Amino acid sequence: MAMADRKLGEMLLEDKVITAEQLEKALSDQQKTGGLIGSTIVNLGFATEEHVLIALSRQIGVQYKRLKDFDIKPEIIEKVPAKFACYYKIIPISLEGIKLTIAVTNPLDLGVLDDIKLILKYDIEPVLSSEKDILESIKKYYGVGAETVEKIIGQADVGGSGPTQLEASGNIDDMADDASIIKFVNQVFHQAVTERATDIHIEPFEGELRIRYRVDGVLFNASIPPTIKYLHSAIVSRIKIMSALNIAEKRLPQDGRIKLKIAGAELDFRISVIPTSYGESVHIRILSGSILMGLEKLGLFGNDLYVIEEIIRKPHGMLLVTGPTGSGKTTTLYACLSKINDASKNIITIEDPIEYQLRGITQIQVNTKIGLTFGAGLRSMLRHDPDIMMVGEIRDIETAEIAIRVALTGHLVFSTLHTNDATGAITRLLDMGIEPYLVSSSTEAAIAQRLVRVICDKCKKEVVPDKELFKELKLDLNQKRVFFEGKGCESCKFTGFKGRTAIYEILVMNDEIRDLVLRRASINEIKERALKNGMRTLFNNGMAKVEKGITTIREVLRVTEIETEG
Repeated sequence: MAMADRKLGEMLLEDKVITAEQLEKALSDQQKTGGLIGSTIVNLGFATEEHVLIALSRQIGVQYKRLKDFDIKPEIIEKVPAKFACYYKIIPISLEGIKLTIAVTNPLDLGVLDDIKLILKYDIEPVLSSEKDILESIKKYYGVGAETVEKIIGQADVGGSGPTQLEASGNIDDMADDASIIKFVNQVFHQAVTERATDIHIEPFEGELRIRYRVDGVLFNASIPPTIKYLHSAIVSRIKIMSALNIAEKRLPQDGRIKLKIAGAELDFRISVIPTSYGESVHIRILSGSILMGLEKLGLFGNDLYVIEEIIRKPHGMLLVTGPTGSGKTTTLYACLSKINDASKNIITIEDPIEYQLRGITQIQVNTKIGLTFGAGLRSMLRHDPDIMMVGEIRDIETAEIAIRVALTGHLVFSTLHTNDATGAITRLLDMGIEPYLVSSSTEAAIAQRLVRVICDKCKKEVVPDKELFKELKLDLNQKRVFFEGKGCESCKFTGFKGRTAIYEILVMNDEIRDLVLRRASINEIKERALKNGMRTLFNNGMAKVEKGITTIREVLRVTEIETEG
């Protein structure tokens, strides 16, 4: 019997990919839906798409190729224009003489193959690949929105002057409302959300335009076509229009916001545009209400969660959260507020900017242009009978003094400071000029935090520890410790990490610490006493997560200072 006469379901049954019962169920469903048997089997979860495609390739006599196993050369990609690759859902793999091997989803569609042969003027050798793999490869090798950019450049390529004419025409800004530019910007936003990015950077340099996404705290270059540099001005203008900014103003920084619904989620994009020597640079922060976490999901270990819950249920006092920009301070504060938010409490915040809308909480946006500073807002908030107040950041002595006096007069106050560790929060207030007795009596705790990447569950493996690193850290190699790393896989984009968690350092004020603050003790004295009282440093908290297989030593060292056990 010829292979083509064999039925796909029977082949999968003979290969022991599916059972007879599963085949019977799939055939029954196929009769109801009218779909292909292979798709039905995959949709029912009886087999993977790859198993079905391998069997299909044998049935039709066309090779199956797993595109992730290929590193396709740029000169091969150039043989097929992006618009054809996207339209026909194909990707070129190799070229031998005049024979071009391309991956397609349906090698039996002779009409499409004839069209491609006619357009490209090559003999076509089709191989079978999944639609998902082909689309991902198009994105990887051609870049985000490549067919859109190619179309725009092609339309401007009149009389052979091409992109240079487009760039020099002075009318690029007028293209901001063009359907192709709108489509490209939307593709950039959609790709960022798909990649789990928290930030998008659109940065002009000499002779190039770079787009980068920040995923799990680390920036990486987005794959984009080189010709995108000619559309820089139009892209920026489109983003300005979306965020209601002045497209004519190119000399001053501007800030705005965009609300979009992508993949079923309501997202808030915070826009910042600054002028540079090569044009305007755009930073976009992606905010989502779904990012809000409960206190239990922040990564707090054991007693740390209990300690924080005790502090945030106090009737008055001040809780400070410290760390650099992007270390998750706001997320922690929102988690604290959400935990204690109920109808019996009046909670008011003043922020710059308001990152997430919290139901049942009154939130005020700082506006320095009209005099609404943190200090002015705090004074006004007191006239609204608050129980709990959050100040986005203590930036100056005025804000610090008001926040402390509010904490001393029966209110619970949350705020942030930019210091390296928890002890530094106390000394920073003293350095601002706040009297020691005010700091000592008002502050209940200071929390320092950092974000570390979590090892990918899909490619997590046990590893032998680096002896040189252990020697540097003075760690005991003889102790029975098991360490893990991610080797890199498709799920984590071959980084070995997927997601982030926080590591904490919690300084709880007790009588001993308060006494040291009153005596203006050094930061080292305060830290030493806190450690004796049970405080765990950022490094030690991180190492605890290393030993639990959550993250790696090098990841902890990336965000903390080296501390040794010796």
